[in-house]
Amino acid sequence: MFKHLRKWFVTCFFEHSRQRARLVSKDGRCNIEFGNVEAQSRFIFFVDIWTTVLDLKWRYKMTIFITAFLGSWFLFGLLWYAVAYIHKDLPEFHPSVNHTPCVENINGLTSAFLFSLETQVTIGYGFRCVTEKCGTAIFLLIFQSILGVIVNSFMCGAILAKISRPKKRAKTITFSKNAVISKRGGKLCLLIRVANLRKSLLIGSHIYGKLLKTTVTPEGETIILDQININFVVDAGNENLFFISPLTIYHVIDHTSPFFHMAAETLPQQDFELVVFLDGTVESTSATCQVRTSYVPEEVLWGYRFAPIVSKTKEGKYRVDFHNFSKTVEVETPHCAMCLYNEKDATARMKRGYDNPNFILSEVNETADTKM
Repeated sequence: MFKHLRKWFVTCFFEHSRQRARLVSKDGRCNIEFGNVEAQSRFIFFVDIWTTVLDLKWRYKMTIFITAFLGSWFLFGLLWYAVAYIHKDLPEFHPSVNHTPCVENINGLTSAFLFSLETQVTIGYGFRCVTEKCGTAIFLLIFQSILGVIVNSFMCGAILAKISRPKKRAKTITFSKNAVISKRGGKLCLLIRVANLRKSLLIGSHIYGKLLKTTVTPEGETIILDQININFVVDAGNENLFFISPLTIYHVIDHTSPFFHMAAETLPQQDFELVVFLDGTVESTSATCQVRTSYVPEEVLWGYRFAPIVSKTKEGKYRVDFHNFSKTVEVETPHCAMCLYNEKDATARMKRGYDNPNFILSEVNETADTKM
């Protein structure tokens, strides 16, 4: 048993150490960090405070939400207490019977906090109220009401915008776990399957890819994460996709493709990351969203195709079986793209005839008489 546990531990550790660094994770998150950012550049995030708040995680956003309301209530509670203290409305000053306070029924800091809460959230229980004898209290009431509307609008708008961001819509777009390379339409192609889990469409969908790899320029400069365009298409093109059922997008591996010089044996040793993007407009909200995923060489299967996923029921409906969404089937595939094109050229040459310039036709003179 200990032997099996040790083998399992070594295998898991080896697999973990072999994992390549990704710029984009499978669920679309970018694995990148910024270092040595100047303090002046950090201040820009506070200038664009709306985007900064929207990009915060939920735990930080809720902390700011609670702090903003509690902080404003307590701050104005202190101001109301100060007004009552200066005007000598508190019980410790023993006001006379004819004394008219700035705010009725403020007896201490707790009652001042409660009045601040009632004012800002417009509850208005009617037990505590501002009188007309104190101009400072009237001014403070107007100022808190205006500021309270701003705080409510900003924080509630931030929560609503966070919930309704199209980034959440992108969670219902899924890509296949692996990419495959096989023949399609007589051409060697790299294929990826993508599905929309909702019945609502993505309008004006556009799909494309970027191949990220380290390259060295002729001048000797090493460029990390150099980007190469990868064109993905379906049979109807790569724009305005009718994205109601799972689609198989493919990239033709021709002479202009960066996969042209790769082969089945050399593919796992390559160092690249294929990032696939899907842009579209959400039909229900008209907001644009982007879905991302990535594939490393270990996730690209050479000589496979995707299993069928769409079928037709007896009732005439089309059924999508997501059990086969990432399932692949091994098929006969050329060893490399160059082999396929060489095979096509050889077949084409066999169908054509060629003149042999070294061939000489010799004429033979035939005699009419034959001697016996």
